[in-house]
Amino acid sequence: MTTLSELADAHPVIGRRWSPDQSPEQKRILCLARDALDFIFATGQRYDFEDFFNRPGTRLLAPRGGNEESSGHMDVTKHFFEKIRDEPELEEEVAQSQAILDAIQYIESTGQEDAFAAFQQQVESNDPPFVVASFDTREAAQSWLANHPHPPDPASVLIANEFHDVVYDRETNLRRLPNSRALKWYLEELVEKEQPVPVASFETREEADAWWSRQSEPVRRAWVRVGGEIYLAAFYPNIQHRALFPLSLVQPG
Repeated sequence: MTTLSELADAHPVIGRRWSPDQSPEQKRILCLARDALDFIFATGQRYDFEDFFNRPGTRLLAPRGGNEESSGHMDVTKHFFEKIRDEPELEEEVAQSQAILDAIQYIESTGQEDAFAAFQQQVESNDPPFVVASFDTREAAQSWLANHPHPPDPASVLIANEFHDVVYDRETNLRRLPNSRALKWYLEELVEKEQPVPVASFETREEADAWWSRQSEPVRRAWVRVGGEIYLAAFYPNIQHRALFPLSLVQPG
């Protein structure tokens, strides 16, 4: 059975085949494999994944749902890594390839192709880190976690638009919401890749929040200026949440 740690360790088999001059088809295959591994982590499906492969006959389950194009891309990716698994360049590529195949099998057999496609779009758009829920207060988040019958793990949530990790241990029933630096790291990388150019300016945060909430079809992300500070306006379609993240999070002082 593929474990969560083996999923995390599977990326090298992708990296060894990545090249700047690769064909569009190979890029699509490698990106799909990478995203399949990351999807299980980002959506907090550690225990669901492990339970799925602990059930007898799991590998015989047929894929469910999904459109024809998406299913075709998954089939091509599976064939690609089946060949590597059966004819590996390195011994460790057997387990790494199988981890990718198990991740895809899990997504297909649990009917999550649409959610996976949305996750891929987020990755392709370089959107802010994925979150599974948002709360206005820490008290609300702690109540949600305490009463959740099956908390996601590992996962991230927003509390007053600040990132927190969800930590859950099924054996001990440990449940915690520690602070996360994921947003800070994301913003640091983002400003290295693109110049923050505001699409709108506001005198106050309240005006900016009101403008962002009025957008009927918001873009996934955009820069805005509030007073003298730059913010990233972000939209999370999976939870229908809109946030404003100050760029000062990554600036000294």
